[in-house]
Amino acid sequence: MKCYICNKEGKETDAVAICIVCGIAVCMEHQIREQVPVKETYKWGLGEEEVTLPMPLPRILCAWCYDALIVQKQK
Repeated sequence: MKCYICNKEGKETDAVAICIVCGIAVCMEHQIREQVPVKETYKWGLGEEEVTLPMPLPRILCAWCYDALIVQKQK
């Protein structure tokens, strides 16, 4: 499988991942890997407590989806 973004630029590069948002194949240059913290809420008798678990989940986005989702939030 080849990187979709490289193909659009006229290059042929092997893909190493699939974007979890749009599903296109991406190479190492066009993939962004993030760690998503996992939070769980425990309900106790009189309240609740939100705890961040020690192991985050990896998430891989293509450069286009990263720009659309993450960079837009920061503006």
